[in-house]
Amino acid sequence: MKIPIKYILRNFKSRKLTTMITVSGIALVVFVFAAVLMMAYGIQSTLIATGSIDNVKIVRKAANGEISSIIDGETQNVVRSLPHIAVTTEGKQIISNEPVVIINLDKPDGAMGNITVRGVSPLSNYLRPQLKIKEGRMFKFGVRELIVGSSISKRFVGAKIGDIVKFAGDDWKLVGIFSADGSGFESEILGDALQLLGAFNRGNTVSTITLKLDDAKNFDTFKRAFDADRRLQQFEVKTERDYFEEQSELMATFIRVLGIFVTVIFSFGATIGAMITMYSAVANRTVEVGTFRALGFSRRSILAAFLTESILISLFGGLLGILLASLLSFFSISTLNFGSFSELEFSFSTSPSIIISSLVFALTMGIIGGFLPAVRAARMNIVNALRAG
Repeated sequence: MKIPIKYILRNFKSRKLTTMITVSGIALVVFVFAAVLMMAYGIQSTLIATGSIDNVKIVRKAANGEISSIIDGETQNVVRSLPHIAVTTEGKQIISNEPVVIINLDKPDGAMGNITVRGVSPLSNYLRPQLKIKEGRMFKFGVRELIVGSSISKRFVGAKIGDIVKFAGDDWKLVGIFSADGSGFESEILGDALQLLGAFNRGNTVSTITLKLDDAKNFDTFKRAFDADRRLQQFEVKTERDYFEEQSELMATFIRVLGIFVTVIFSFGATIGAMITMYSAVANRTVEVGTFRALGFSRRSILAAFLTESILISLFGGLLGILLASLLSFFSISTLNFGSFSELEFSFSTSPSIIISSLVFALTMGIIGGFLPAVRAARMNIVNALRAG
């Protein structure tokens, strides 16, 4: 015989306060758990969106990021001889040899942040069509002008149109603000590559090379030609999307590990709360348990009833926690990108896997918290339980 679900649900009404406290505790833990996963996923989504599948990025091997990569002029010329590089209608190869540097800007609260400044070529608009000028205009090549990502413009002092940014011993004028479909480029400042090289006395040595393939399917052929050239042995080639996805892994993994570690510690409290609630339920329903056993209900049915009750409490808490965490998707925050050592703004993002993982986490707390009280209820002696009334 099985105990009906109506009986289990009716018991929630008799213990409203303790049930709500337990649900709230589980919801809080699930909220933190889901928020951590959403943060890591948001970082990955932002950086992956930065890359295009038909763009290729070339960097020096073992370079931790673009700022630590160096590519000399001779290598840049060798790359131009490789096959399957897309060209414009005028026959010009779509390649951008890009110096990448870090500068400092002040925040409204007086703190200082690292900002990526990327030098681009006149053909870079073919590589990044998602970049759109929102305010002002595009910078002029051959002039020390810059355009700033929308994320930088709203979070830093002196990052508006008409402001002057001082670095490398010179003044640079901000003439435009651009958006980039929420990608990592919105956390960068762009300018003329040649002007940037001259300001930092780097000659023709750039940080990375970004080029467009004539067809994304030709990447393997391009890579084989790249790897076969001995002059390019010190460098490696990846699709732009793969490169930025790898850049996100270190930071996303760090956030997951640290966040989940803290969440697990919090979960002990929520689990103990569930256990106390269920022990209280067992103590208050001793006579009922004895009556059910006398009517022929098996120990297994009693165990299942109390365990189901605990699982339902954790399920309600889990759903509430996920609902609260989903509200974070309306907010954006910034952090230090481990790959570039510069500011990166991103939004909390959710996915089906995060929702499933959060629910499983909540149900696990319910099962662990409810198992021992359920066993206690199932092992009650019928006569002693009835005498307790």
